[in-house]
Amino acid sequence: MSETIHIVREICIAGAILGIVYNILAAILAVRFNKPSTLDRSSVHPVTILKPLHGSEPGLFRRLDALCKQRYSGKIQLICGTQQRTDPANQVVRLMQRLYPAMEIDLVVGDRVRDENPKVANLVNLEARIRHEIIVLSDSDIVVEDRFVSHLVDELDNSKTGAVSCLYHGVAAGGVWAKVSALNINAQFLPNVIIALAFGAAKPCFGSTIAMREDVLRRIGGFQPFLDELADDYAIGRAVRAIGLDVVVPPWAVGHVCFDRSFRSFWEHHLRSSRTIRSIEPVGYVGTIFMHPVMLAFFAVLTGAQHPIALPSIAFASRAILNFSIERTFDLRRHSLWLLALHDTISFAVFICSFFGAAVEWRGQSYQIFRDGTIQKDSFD
Repeated sequence: MSETIHIVREICIAGAILGIVYNILAAILAVRFNKPSTLDRSSVHPVTILKPLHGSEPGLFRRLDALCKQRYSGKIQLICGTQQRTDPANQVVRLMQRLYPAMEIDLVVGDRVRDENPKVANLVNLEARIRHEIIVLSDSDIVVEDRFVSHLVDELDNSKTGAVSCLYHGVAAGGVWAKVSALNINAQFLPNVIIALAFGAAKPCFGSTIAMREDVLRRIGGFQPFLDELADDYAIGRAVRAIGLDVVVPPWAVGHVCFDRSFRSFWEHHLRSSRTIRSIEPVGYVGTIFMHPVMLAFFAVLTGAQHPIALPSIAFASRAILNFSIERTFDLRRHSLWLLALHDTISFAVFICSFFGAAVEWRGQSYQIFRDGTIQKDSFD
């Protein structure tokens, strides 16, 4: 028994030290990001933006308004889609149509009902209304600045580029759990991506924003093939690469608004993301345990590690440094250190629980994730 405890202690110490080094490295590499191109190529390619919506989320008007005020010399078509005629988001879109009568703003209401990804079902409904050669997918909770479209089109200006996908940082929409959710993106997800991109360890594609040419969308079969994919963004990126084109992740980010208003909402959201990543990259996901150095240091202390104050303190300091670097790089609102400690504790619990079961909650529905990343709605729903 003592031998087992000794082995666990040594593993936790080694993991905590590796995590500390990882955090400091990510903090250093983060300063290279959030630097959009300063080139002005005066692009005039017409663009269609697809915006799948679900309910009138806080700040939806401002996010749609930002898309209508883009500093871009080409035409922009905005297609918004919902899946219910009573969806309150419909009224927000109709308001945008009245405020911007000269702009192409379409509203598509569909009612597809299957064991499928509701976001992709929405995109399938929108696909027939696309009019322009460049297509931009933008989630309903994404915040953009006024050169967003211009930067995307510039990034697509390469014959080998099949798609452009943007990093995203968290923006809390108020409340403790929204702030913890934003920290989960900024202090957990974003550093992992930055490290992976710096060392070529991953080829990501993020649903926050995906831009591609219309011919590329046609070559990958449109949105229909991704109806049963939970990680539809990853599957789209994989399909683009399969036809011999690159998926480019530029060194700048859009904002992702976090709406979680309760612990349960945060837990379900975080668990869904964790189990999705586990289904896509099981080996790499196991390796992310090193992103929990504080908890590893804590367990090392519980099993009898020497210097019981030093290791956890250094581990938490590395997390604070990383979080400060991310917030400064992306010009984000500062979060209190106690929130970071709360996040790290819950995040480790989610990490452990993600290995037990394959069920996720999404928009009030229960789904099962299969090993190939596809999903099926639970029969009792």
